[in-house]
Amino acid sequence: MSDIVLHHFPASPYAEKIRAILGFKKLKWKSVTIPAVMPKPDVVALTGGYRRTPVLQIGADVYCDSGLIARAIEDYAPSPTLFTYGDTLAMEAITFLSEAVLFNTAVPIAFTPASVKVFFPDATPEFLDSFRTDRAAMRKGGTARRGPINECRATVLHFLPKIESQFRDGRPFVLGSTPCLADFGLYHTLWPMWRAPGVKAMLNPFPKTYLYMDRMAALGHGKPTEITSGKALEIAKASKPARLGYGLAIETEGIKLGDTVEVLPVDYAFDPVKGELLTASADEIVVRRTDPRAGTLQVHFPRFGYEIRKHS
Repeated sequence: MSDIVLHHFPASPYAEKIRAILGFKKLKWKSVTIPAVMPKPDVVALTGGYRRTPVLQIGADVYCDSGLIARAIEDYAPSPTLFTYGDTLAMEAITFLSEAVLFNTAVPIAFTPASVKVFFPDATPEFLDSFRTDRAAMRKGGTARRGPINECRATVLHFLPKIESQFRDGRPFVLGSTPCLADFGLYHTLWPMWRAPGVKAMLNPFPKTYLYMDRMAALGHGKPTEITSGKALEIAKASKPARLGYGLAIETEGIKLGDTVEVLPVDYAFDPVKGELLTASADEIVVRRTDPRAGTLQVHFPRFGYEIRKHS
């Protein structure tokens, strides 16, 4: 089996979620540091246009969205499992609340002009301007709302007591004695606040949550080895996509397997990926595409949160 290759940059909270999962599983993996802003030509060579971070590569299979990436890592290395307590509604609900609501309140609090150097220590004023412009363009027309700072702080303060209550009776993790997928969703959401000195004080009245963040960070990042993006493209081109073993077209409004389609998120970053539809199950979308530098690839997306359109 090919090695895991993670395309990411240090300041990305969603990449931290995956790095922490790799640490929990004590995996060796290859690290490709990618640009924080567009253009990202080597990433696009792999994904066909998807520009969110991180992206996971296993040979010639490319996984988009941290939710699906976590499950791909679970399939790659099932032990220790992310599903000790089952793949339940409770776990999915906590993960969704963390990533769809809390994330969009914690990030504006943490990524302020006063603390941005914590995340981008070598950033120039020109880079910071380009970062703000890039993120504004990525969210344009999207439904992922980020309110004013006072509203964000009030929302976080509303949820922190509820988070604190999850660690009652000495429980070290969200659902029990070991981490599960919900922990990594919650951890990476609070991670920007936990890292920013001027914001971290918001956790002081919640000592169990504070210690929880320390425990999660102590899982580490596994055993990464840095490689170039060019090397990652060589790995893809020299590999064959994995056999899927299935081909489903569920609720596709007449789109058939083999059709040329576009896949894109439904909330923001509407950069479509064009390819041949290989499957559209209730859980996953897979398209096949070819790039002159990366070869023939299978690009995987979660079904939840993504749209399939027939390419015109």
